[in-house]
Amino acid sequence: MPIEIKVPSLGESVTTATVGKWLKQPGDAVKTDEPVVELETDKVSVEVPAPADGRLAAHAVAEGDEVDVGAVLATLEQGAAGASAPAKAAPAAAKTDKPAAQPAAAAKPAAAQAEAPAETDYDVLVIGAGPGGYVCAIRAAQLGFKVACVEKRATLGGTCLNVGCIPSKALLQSSENYHAAGHDFAAHGVVIDSVKLDLARMQARKADIVGANVKGVEYLFKKNGITWLKGHGKVEGTGRVTVDGKPVTAKHIIIASGSDSANLPGIEVDEKTIVTSTGALELSEVPKRLVVIGGGVIGLELGSVWQRLGAEVTVIEYLNRLVPGTDNEVASQFQKLLVKQGFKLKLGHKVTKAEKTKKGVVLTVEPAAGGAAETLEADIVLLAVGRTAASKGMGLEEAGIELDKRGRVVTDAHFATNVPGIYAIGDVIAGPMLAHKAEEEGVALAEILAGQAGHVNYDAIPGVIYTWPEVASVGFTEEQLKEKGTGYKIGKFPFMANGRARALGMTDGFVKVLACEKTDRVLGVHIIGPCAGELIAEATMAIEFGASAEDIGRVCHAHPTLSEAVKEAALGADNRSINI
Repeated sequence: MPIEIKVPSLGESVTTATVGKWLKQPGDAVKTDEPVVELETDKVSVEVPAPADGRLAAHAVAEGDEVDVGAVLATLEQGAAGASAPAKAAPAAAKTDKPAAQPAAAAKPAAAQAEAPAETDYDVLVIGAGPGGYVCAIRAAQLGFKVACVEKRATLGGTCLNVGCIPSKALLQSSENYHAAGHDFAAHGVVIDSVKLDLARMQARKADIVGANVKGVEYLFKKNGITWLKGHGKVEGTGRVTVDGKPVTAKHIIIASGSDSANLPGIEVDEKTIVTSTGALELSEVPKRLVVIGGGVIGLELGSVWQRLGAEVTVIEYLNRLVPGTDNEVASQFQKLLVKQGFKLKLGHKVTKAEKTKKGVVLTVEPAAGGAAETLEADIVLLAVGRTAASKGMGLEEAGIELDKRGRVVTDAHFATNVPGIYAIGDVIAGPMLAHKAEEEGVALAEILAGQAGHVNYDAIPGVIYTWPEVASVGFTEEQLKEKGTGYKIGKFPFMANGRARALGMTDGFVKVLACEKTDRVLGVHIIGPCAGELIAEATMAIEFGASAEDIGRVCHAHPTLSEAVKEAALGADNRSINI
């Protein structure tokens, strides 16, 4: 009896898809779970597998057709199992009309002096499939290289897609909705008598979002002809890598291994009661008391999730301020708003001991400058004191690759290490540990290897804290400009004076524009308020193209929008704001 192959569930709110490409034709033999057809939506691309061994009988729809979830795609005659699908032909090697960039000359240890293999399995081999690694692999494949990517996780996407950026933003949005339903909707005339938390469903939604994203990367690998080498990668020297002990060769080896959560002496993480960000994303119940060690981005974002859901959150930070590196004025306003929301802050303090008990954890806390110790009890402790380069256990030092004192791979301006043919990008090298920074480096390096002029402007990399309100910045802070001795002027505009912000009921915060005193060129933009992470893109574009504050101010912005606050702040740098 024929088996129907149907459009599967495609994630929350997705009800239709477009038939992208048939991978199997009528009469083809297929095996269980072998991809039969590609479907595309505006959110993700997926492959629909065969539900059993058999032979494809007929297509019910054609490429380009729009289909509903549950619709029949094809029928399968069960029992005629076929051979595995043939491997796709690898793309041709990149053209060599332009010379590839060469690493800087340096004295190299014996392990690195070995000649590269005369023939290699791949042109480019990337170790790590996080944002930097998978983007680099895709761009290299687009440029014609034969590419492989080594990843030891069961899924692609690295920390960001699996246990970092994506799942945390899913929980942040869900917790924001929950809090708004219980506290904010009444002001809009939407009265909800009782709001109930279904944490299991919230976590399931997060898992669905993560699954869709990582499957999307896997689809992109197949689309671009990239080979996924599953296993642990170890660098052996120029042109040589092993994957779970099996040798693989490549002309260019790129280390994109990312970063790991940093630890503190005397604090033993078990991901149950003392957790890193990974464990904090998987809690099955809301802790009554959550203590966050570290007042940086990760701690405050995840602290926000659980605080909105009902936890009493205390943040312990060694410095006398939150989010170091952020513009001081923004950080000060941010701190006030978090306290107003219910956060308890212990700034200028350190944790010296964490003792697990039957009820949770008892922390010993002391002033950073010295003084009497005290104890704090917590149900869950989140250790969020930063991240460290994931450079251990990969054979880097044995291969003669230079690392700095913080364990980061040392590279030149073209991402080359001191060992010929080996490069590094992302969190494993110096610079901000941001997914989008790694992505830009991945693209730039792939283009450099193809003889193009790949480049990253490190003065135009935005940073965002996805709390409420959001905090976003790009370029220099006021403190950095003072330290550099650069003359500057300030334009500032509060969201309280923005019509759209008032309509939304989201008036906390402001936009701050820093421009050169002499040339009016935009040097830095700092935003605390609604949708700051989206608004910062305009400022990043302005800095990238050397725009002046007047340039931003003269651009027509739609009304009423939050983006008008950016325009008004830019005008304010010349005392020309209209609506304040």
